[in-house]
Amino acid sequence: MSHLLDIQNLKVHFHTRDGVVRAVDGVSLTVDPGEVVGIVGESGSGKSITVYSLLGLVPMPPGRIEGGRALFQGTDLLQLSEAQLRAYRGRKISMIFQDPMTSLNPYLRISTQLVEPLAIHENLRGKKALHRAIEALEQVGIDQAATRIHSYPHEFSGGMRQRVLIAMALITRPDLIIADEPTTALDVTVQKQVLDVIRKLQRETGTAVIFITHDLAVVHEMCDTVNVLYAGRVVEKASAAELARHPLHAYTRGLYRSNPSAHQKGEELYSIPGLPPDPARLPAGCAFRPRNTLGDPALCLTDRQPELAEIEPGHFAQNCPGCLASARLSESLV
Repeated sequence: MSHLLDIQNLKVHFHTRDGVVRAVDGVSLTVDPGEVVGIVGESGSGKSITVYSLLGLVPMPPGRIEGGRALFQGTDLLQLSEAQLRAYRGRKISMIFQDPMTSLNPYLRISTQLVEPLAIHENLRGKKALHRAIEALEQVGIDQAATRIHSYPHEFSGGMRQRVLIAMALITRPDLIIADEPTTALDVTVQKQVLDVIRKLQRETGTAVIFITHDLAVVHEMCDTVNVLYAGRVVEKASAAELARHPLHAYTRGLYRSNPSAHQKGEELYSIPGLPPDPARLPAGCAFRPRNTLGDPALCLTDRQPELAEIEPGHFAQNCPGCLASARLSESLV
């Protein structure tokens, strides 16, 4: 079975007065039809820029695609013109953005915003388009959808606005949905409801999903495969279950150790020391070396960047000896 999306050695740099910022520095990952793929990492690790580049959403300048390919159903998205990309955005690939308040136009009714993709991509208007929009709202669990569809965004709660964005992403029945930290601005109870909606609809429709998050509990619940990003590169990749059972890279182990659920009550909460490296001044060797407290920083590579390698069957990690040191854990950290 061929991949739905195959990203190969993607590099996205920003050319600024302070130097070249290597926001994405050689990311490779795949998404199969119907698969939920997680991208996890701290802020600034390159998660959002990786997927924004697929749809031409990186501001150019200062951004620039420096290399790589992004094959979607065999077509390299990075080689398409703006006009050609419009046939993919919202039709074959939809996006659920992080903040529903800024993603919805406050001056337009929900009905207008929901039917717009249908008018653009399916030439569907009038009552038929409105009926599809109402069905989409009902699908994401909004009561009295036929009435509420004529409301403005400010008349909805944060959770309801996020449901509207999910409905908007699904209304054209895309092959791939990109969810960019869709629950960050929501409280815990509403987060659970929104995640349940996304997972339920994904299973019903068979749509593939790229789920971007910094929350490992969400990754474990939502995703089939997980890619851990650090300093614009993939440092580890495995199934969600395998990653939780046996994380190999020191950074991944640090993320799990930072999860409160991994600690006994009253035990001091672990945190990864320091800050991620400046992407404009990345070190020549292992980027995680200065923060490595769970491996052996003395063994970290200093002359070259570590490469992603298959350490165990189906389990990939950067082959840095210092970051892979002491990776044997007796039990899951989830």
